[in-house]
Amino acid sequence: MVCRAAVCDDCRKDAEYVLQLLDEWKTKRGEILTAEVFSGGEQFLFRYAEDKNWDILLLDIEMGAMDGITLAKTVRRDNEAVQIIFLTGYSDYIAEGYEVAALHYLMKPLAREKFFSVLDRAVEKRKQQDRCLNLELSGEMVRIPFYEIRYLEVLRNYVTVHAAEDYTVKRSLGEFEAMLDERFSRVGRSMILNLTCIRSVTKTEVRLSDGTVLPLPRGAYEPLNRAIIQHT
Repeated sequence: MVCRAAVCDDCRKDAEYVLQLLDEWKTKRGEILTAEVFSGGEQFLFRYAEDKNWDILLLDIEMGAMDGITLAKTVRRDNEAVQIIFLTGYSDYIAEGYEVAALHYLMKPLAREKFFSVLDRAVEKRKQQDRCLNLELSGEMVRIPFYEIRYLEVLRNYVTVHAAEDYTVKRSLGEFEAMLDERFSRVGRSMILNLTCIRSVTKTEVRLSDGTVLPLPRGAYEPLNRAIIQHT
């Protein structure tokens, strides 16, 4: 996998150090990675409007007119796959990172091994996101990336896959359970949830990151919470 990273930092010295660490990491891991530096959020978004094919965003938080949090929120509106890592000298913004599903916060000055460990996780997540569910519909093969699938639900003999679009096929939920990976968890007899899409859980319902609210079967609360913790 060829990985593309964007480094957004208005401090040239800090950005150059990140580039140095990225170069050391890819040499040590034997990975293929290219990186570009942007001096601010506006500069990156100008490029992003023409090219959305980025795997990792390394964002300084306090940058001129547009801070890293605002930049991340803008990108997240149409890109759930990119891995966002915040680089900051302050811990005040950590709560806001949850809103954009940030992979990690790294405090400056960056610690080499910690940075490498977070990059390992980011690349592994992107490799997982390349996996797809293949469905044959009306003689056509449709490939649905795992990361796009929010949940699957069964009604009688049909299963609906809720992704960027909804797809309904005559198959059993058990067949899909065998094809999916560890980010998915069976909930009762009628539903499979993508754990990465869950915003909150109560004893009676699950709220997804897109605002969808689903009823939670009796007795499913504790097993689902355990699944979320184990996947984190």
